[in-house]
Amino acid sequence: MTTEPELKGKVAVVSGASKGIGLEVVRGLAAGGAHVVAGARTSSADLDELARAGQVEVALVDLAEADAPAALVARAGDRVDILVNNVGLAPARLGGFLSITDADWQATLNLDFMAAVRCTRAALPVMIAAGGGVIVSTCSVNARLPDPDVMDYSVAKAALRSFSKALSKEVGRHGIRVNTVSPGPVATDLWLGADGQAATRGAATGVDPKDVAAAAAKQMVTGRFTRPEEVAGLVLYLVSDRAGNITGSDFPIDGGLIPTL
Repeated sequence: MTTEPELKGKVAVVSGASKGIGLEVVRGLAAGGAHVVAGARTSSADLDELARAGQVEVALVDLAEADAPAALVARAGDRVDILVNNVGLAPARLGGFLSITDADWQATLNLDFMAAVRCTRAALPVMIAAGGGVIVSTCSVNARLPDPDVMDYSVAKAALRSFSKALSKEVGRHGIRVNTVSPGPVATDLWLGADGQAATRGAATGVDPKDVAAAAAKQMVTGRFTRPEEVAGLVLYLVSDRAGNITGSDFPIDGGLIPTL
């Protein structure tokens, strides 16, 4: 992965950091010289290995808990230059809208939307005091391509995109940039894991999960899933000074899945 030398000495907080996109973001930030506070409910061998190198601090927090985002950001101390809101889940709702309970809605909105709101709320005063900062949140193509099979996830990501756009207008005068990245299907556990979308949809329809994944890949112009390091590369660009005049924008990285302008 391309390193980002302009990140040397900066402090970053990343949620959902133990694997997939979050892990690759942590890896890239650390390679570029940033000190990274990596938040995760449980760690992983790869994240622990990065921590042993000295530039990554692992914070074990359950961001579904209301006070956990503030606790995560507090681990960074009195400086937060970069916040990457990445934590989330996308439960398959193959029973349709009527199968989604209030508890389901609350759980998804809590982790996919409110965790980002709460982390941002905790980081903003520090960024404002410093006169600048960058916030990037992992959104989804489902924010603009709502899918009934992940209805509550689609709604939560649409809320995250709207929140980020509105916030960018408020905090730009403080030198703070706010953007989102919107992946399509990514080659992570969310889609390809034992309990991921492919396995869940395959079990419900009697189709081999590999065939489910292959069918999803065919929906993209490139014919393949995005790799997590490709999403991380986009995030790393957005947090760098090279993207210094980009704010309030959403960046799809979906292999051409979105068919419209």
